[in-house]
Amino acid sequence: MKKAILATKVGMTQIFNEDGVLTPVTVLQAGPCVVTQVKTVENDGYAAVQVGFTDKREKLVAKPQKKAFEKAGVSYKRYVREFRFEDAENYEVKQEIKADIFAEGDKIDVTAVSKGKGYQGAIKRHGQHRGPMTHGSKYHRHAGSNGSASDPSRVYPGKKMPGRMGGVQVTVQNLEVVRVDAENNVILVKGAVPGPKKALVTVKETTKSGR
Repeated sequence: MKKAILATKVGMTQIFNEDGVLTPVTVLQAGPCVVTQVKTVENDGYAAVQVGFTDKREKLVAKPQKKAFEKAGVSYKRYVREFRFEDAENYEVKQEIKADIFAEGDKIDVTAVSKGKGYQGAIKRHGQHRGPMTHGSKYHRHAGSNGSASDPSRVYPGKKMPGRMGGVQVTVQNLEVVRVDAENNVILVKGAVPGPKKALVTVKETTKSGR
């Protein structure tokens, strides 16, 4: 991995290109992220860059974290993540990573926690079909049969049933960067990005650039 950044989801909008074609985009407030630690193979067993994103009040910071931020000489941060850059040794503590690390046309992978939907039925959760709605039917939005009669006399593991939906980490691969506003640290990504507004989003260069 050569480049990555932390961002927050602002929302969705649409833009027109030079040919007048409308493109739906997700607006991401990307960075600036500050390097809080550079890990090396000699000291830590692997090479990585630890970055902090979004300021945090001092009273909300735990003592161990506070010591780490003070040692790095940076302000207290709400989010701290590690990126295993190929050129990690070229980064320095206090160095800023901004939105201009990406450019228009770049392919990226975006990771965030999806919107929580709560407890949902099989139709909404798995896209199953409903039953007949008329002629005395008492089967409408039920999941249907769960087993296979007397053999095997049990429900197979993994059966698609009602349950909690959403609120899990989701990665959408091979999205395209439509526009980068370096001055305001804003990245416009083609299509939808998981998570609600203000959600923390990790943006990395894609692992499927050849597709």
